[in-house]
Amino acid sequence: MTIDAPETKTVDTRRIACDGGEGALGHPRVWLQIPEDTGWVECPYCDCKYVLSEDA
Repeated sequence: MTIDAPETKTVDTRRIACDGGEGALGHPRVWLQIPEDTGWVECPYCDCKYVLSEDA
């Protein structure tokens, strides 16, 4: 059995909200801040990775 890699989303702002994206099957909404030094952040619930776009 293989495990799918966590989803990666490219965003235009440093502050984003994640709720798992599955309605009632998701997780509590959390606000995440993308640090300037890394340019990305992972959700502690669903491991979705948010990457700041180069145009932002």
